[in-house]
Amino acid sequence: MTTGTTTRSPASWTVAPADVTSAEAQALLREYYYDVANRYGRLHHGEDFSTEVLEAGLADTPSDDLAEPTGLFLIGRYDGLAQSCAGLRRLDATTVELTRVYVRPGLRGTGGGARLLAAVDSAARGLGAARIVLDTRLDLVEARALYTRHGYREIPAYSSGPYAEVWYGRDLTEVPRSGS
Repeated sequence: MTTGTTTRSPASWTVAPADVTSAEAQALLREYYYDVANRYGRLHHGEDFSTEVLEAGLADTPSDDLAEPTGLFLIGRYDGLAQSCAGLRRLDATTVELTRVYVRPGLRGTGGGARLLAAVDSAARGLGAARIVLDTRLDLVEARALYTRHGYREIPAYSSGPYAEVWYGRDLTEVPRSGS
């Protein structure tokens, strides 16, 4: 029986390091920021933020530290097109922070998040990290579920900020449970 939906294979996803200043990276980062900011706006103010407010906020949260020597930026491609991203920033010699995790809404549930986190683990190890940490908001329930499915556990706060409400960590010597 045909339901009219298309099943997409996670095998169509690839993830590789990318230049955070590239047009593709900047487009994904803008979409990421608009997505999380507008979710916050709808939850706390009952509406999306204006383009002017979003662009000012984006300008106040640069991602240039997601490049060597302070970090790394990854782009996930679905059928060759840039559709997801994640950044890593060094906190110390053995710890990196995961940030700017985003999969375009139309491709969520296709395995892109799982593929992205597997690449994050490999990239973090390549940076010499033994641990990955992140902070996020409580309302980002899909992201939090993705992290916990992949071995992240709640940890004590390691950072502060207006949007840091819950913190997660993952020891890279542990093997995550499979799942997407």
